[in-house]
Amino acid sequence: MPDKDFILRPARTSDIVAIQAMRAPLVDSNVLLQHQLVALYERVQEFVIAESKDGRILAAGALHVMWGDLAEVRSLVVDQSARGMGLGKAVVEALIERAYTLGIRRVFCLTFEVDFFVRCGFDIISDVPVDQATFEQMVQSADDGIAEFLDLARVKENTLGNTRMLRLL
Repeated sequence: MPDKDFILRPARTSDIVAIQAMRAPLVDSNVLLQHQLVALYERVQEFVIAESKDGRILAAGALHVMWGDLAEVRSLVVDQSARGMGLGKAVVEALIERAYTLGIRRVFCLTFEVDFFVRCGFDIISDVPVDQATFEQMVQSADDGIAEFLDLARVKENTLGNTRMLRLL
């Protein structure tokens, strides 16, 4: 994967429409949660993108802080034309680096792409890796991703077939 073919950088507001367009097929097939455009703009600072030399967005992913030492890799997507180039892994590694810089020591994902995330250093988990006091605080969040992490009944339909994974930093 020659890094001269693309650059990794924080997303800008001008990237959000392209990110939403890349996400659309995965939302339609229930692989990713639907997010309104306004929600993506609100979370622009969570995203890292891979951009081609000619300025085209090829991949994107977000890091959402969930608790003091816990974050989630979310909305990882690679443009159909750029699959197999290592861009997904490059975005995940940039998000892991960001997590480490923030003091995060555990990164979670809920995914259908188990083999990919294993190659990125994640392990399959079967439980919610927080203590009861933390669970009670986190359950107050209105965020569907946190509800998925906590395995709450209200989002069970979203998590069917997904695998829970964790990477320790």
